[in-house]
Order: sequence, then structure tokens, then C-alpha cells
Amino acid sequence: MKKLATTFKLFAVISVLMFTACQDDNSDMTQETPVNKVSAADLKKEITSGLKTVPENVQIQINDSKQNLEKYLKNDLQITGITVLGKLSTQKGIQISQDLISDKEQFIAEGNILAPETVKVGKTGTLFSGDQLAETQKGLREAAADQIKTGTDLLEISWNYKGEAFTSLCFYNESGILWDNVFAGLVMMDSRGNSEVSPIDAQAKVSSKWFKEWWTAKWLWGSKRGEIGYQITIYYSGSTVSNVDVSDWGNISLGKAKSESKVTKKTGAYGQCRYALGLCTPTGSLSFNTSNFSVSFSGLGSNIVSNGTKSLYP
Repeated sequence: MKKLATTFKLFAVISVLMFTACQDDNSDMTQETPVNKVSAADLKKEITSGLKTVPENVQIQINDSKQNLEKYLKNDLQITGITVLGKLSTQKGIQISQDLISDKEQFIAEGNILAPETVKVGKTGTLFSGDQLAETQKGLREAAADQIKTGTDLLEISWNYKGEAFTSLCFYNESGILWDNVFAGLVMMDSRGNSEVSPIDAQAKVSSKWFKEWWTAKWLWGSKRGEIGYQITIYYSGSTVSNVDVSDWGNISLGKAKSESKVTKKTGAYGQCRYALGLCTPTGSLSFNTSNFSVSFSGLGSNIVSNGTKSLYP
């Protein structure tokens, strides 16, 4: 009887182990089941007939972009064609658009075409990995969500990058292009910046002098996209400074900007300020460090960062 009981217990244990293993196998199978991905074909189901032809403003932006790409990248990146798709008509269409834009198989671009060595073009999952990939996809989705609404028109742009052909979804309205993964990531920037000094006013009751420095980012078609800068002003009598003011600014379309400034010397032989400025496209991030008064860039993307000190004499 004891032998029978032992045999039964052993059978029960084996049965439990087999049942557990089956559960684990089923669990693994469930986890490995691929999620159905959306495609351009799914998006086209949510599109209705829209503008029959591309608006003049959009066509000018595309034509000017072609010229600038040819001028600065020597045809490494070319626009080879456009196809009008229609108008986004449903909320589901907006959701699919965001999924496609942030998909790791979609092509994106980054860099400053005035510095060709900074330009990168490829699939999101190829250019980024790990946490950077997740942050990039999040940035793309969030930035696009602010631009793509029901009623937005859509076209498909065909590109060629060093012999590799791909397409991007371009969202637009009558005023111009709202979002495109390639246009959003590329900029035209002069890293040297611009500066200006106030004219001399001999008739002024209070002597003052200002100095302004700024950096500008442009769209591929050449119009202004964003700017960061600062201005320091000193008030003086003879050769002695009695007061100092400083201001800063930062802004960009489809991206992020930060600007900070402070006066570090208010009176004496000269005035002085510190400034911390940064500007980047959607796939990057900017942070300000109060301890060393500086802006830093993280992630990948087109960016300008300028931290420094400026002294101004009467």
C-alpha cells in the first residue's frame, strides 16, 4: 500500500510539473506573438480626397529645399518625387500617422546641411538603439502630435540618399509643411553666430552701450526656424560703468530651446554677463545646470549650444 501511495505521489508531482511547463510554454508563446503593425496601406484607408494639387507655398518650400540640398550636400540627399495622398479624415488616421512616424523602420534625418559631416539619414532603429531609440520615438510622436490634426493634407515624398531610395510622409496645409521626418530633423545653421554693437549716440543724456549676439536655425527651404541669443547693455559715465542689464531669448519651431543669462559684474571699469543658450530638433534634449551656469545637449539631433562670458567696456 505504501508503494502504491508513493507511486501515486510521484505521478502527481510529474503531472504538476508537466502542467506548469505547459503553462510556461503557453505564456512564452503569448509573449512572442507579434503585434500587428500598421502600414501606409492602413493609413490610406483613413484618407479622403483633399487638395488635388500641392499648394504654391508647399511647392516653393520643396523646390527651395531641393536647391539647398544640391548646393550643400552635392546630391547626397535628393528629393526625387512627390505624390499627393489626400486629407486625414479620422482620429484613427491621426493615430496611425503617429505610429508610422515613430516606427523604428521609418527613415529620419538629422544634422546641419551647412556642415555635411553632421548629416545622418537612415531608419530610426538603425541610427538609435536602447534608451536613445525610445526617447527618439517619444520625441517624434509628441512633436508630430502637436502638428497633425483632422483635416491635415498629406503627401508622400520620395528620397534618395547615396543610392538608397525611401519615402516619408509629409503633412501640410495651405500655409506650408507642418511635419515630415526628414524636414523636421535637418537644419541650416551657421555655428559662428551673428553679433551687433549699438551705434554711438553723442546726444544721449545717459551714456549707454549694448552688444548683441545670436544664432539662427533655418528650415531646409531657407526661412527662419528658430533663434537663441543674448544682449548686454552697460550704462556709464566717462570710463566708469554704473549699471548693467542683460536679456536672453530662445525659440524654435518643431524642437526645443533654452536660454539663461545673468549679470556677473555690474560696476567698475566694465560690465560683464554670463549666458547659456541651446537649440535642438525634436529628437534631442536640452538641460540647464545651475551650478556651472551652462546648457548641455543630450541624445542625437541637430543642435547649437553656446555657453560663455561677455565683457563690455565703455
